[in-house]
Amino acid sequence: MSQPAQQQDAPGATNEMTPAPDHGEDSYRGSGRLEGKVSIITGADSGIGKATAIAFAREGADVVISYLEEEEDAQSTRELVEAAGRKAVLFPGDLSKPEQCRALVEQTVTEFGRVDVLVHNAAFQRTHDDITEIEDEEWDYTLATNLSAYFYLVKAALPHMSSGSSIIATSSIQSDTPSPQLLPYATTKAGISNMTASLSQLLGPRGIRANVVAPGPIWTPLIPSTMPAEAVEQFGKDTPLGRPGQPAEVAPVFVMLASDEASYISGAVIAVTGGKPIL
Repeated sequence: MSQPAQQQDAPGATNEMTPAPDHGEDSYRGSGRLEGKVSIITGADSGIGKATAIAFAREGADVVISYLEEEEDAQSTRELVEAAGRKAVLFPGDLSKPEQCRALVEQTVTEFGRVDVLVHNAAFQRTHDDITEIEDEEWDYTLATNLSAYFYLVKAALPHMSSGSSIIATSSIQSDTPSPQLLPYATTKAGISNMTASLSQLLGPRGIRANVVAPGPIWTPLIPSTMPAEAVEQFGKDTPLGRPGQPAEVAPVFVMLASDEASYISGAVIAVTGGKPIL
């Protein structure tokens, strides 16, 4: 894949990307690995979250789709989940607010009575060449959306999770090899990995697993809406595989970690980086 230089206003829209990302719409085939499970996926309107929602539904899970209200892609995700024969619940709102995190879990429990899989994937980032360009408000919002929301979601969901439940967070290769231009974002991703390591130990006695998926460069609306056009053109070309990954290439890892096949996997960080190592 080769993408031309391009740029969008945040938060970005899938239908304005060239080439269009692959979420597995035409390729993912389920085999009942998540049959009957109730899942929450944040940032599920586009990108990795959308691909994961499609895969979960085709594996038999119902999906609560959390997304920013201004995002344009959530309805498409809902239609794809319902086309797979599963229930989709749209829940718009800003997860930087603790009360929104709690309301998301409350709505899930109202609809389904429990939470089997919690996926925190929503994220915010901006690119800066100088730390003095980072406004205090941006720093606070990045930490609130990426890291604090994870804490509030887990805290709210745990009373409704039982043995065999799974918590999965999207970290990043940035947690291990941070780019200086992504200082706030990289900081939150390191925090997510560290928090998950603690959760896996805290929750192990309850039979609840916690793991991290750490993507490298993945072609999502976050890229053209937060990076300079010239950086977008080169995005992913420095990986050993020589290209950015597609959301559809990340979703199967979430499926595996959510499934009962991963019953002895907890505290893991699984890299999906096109060959770049995470140590």
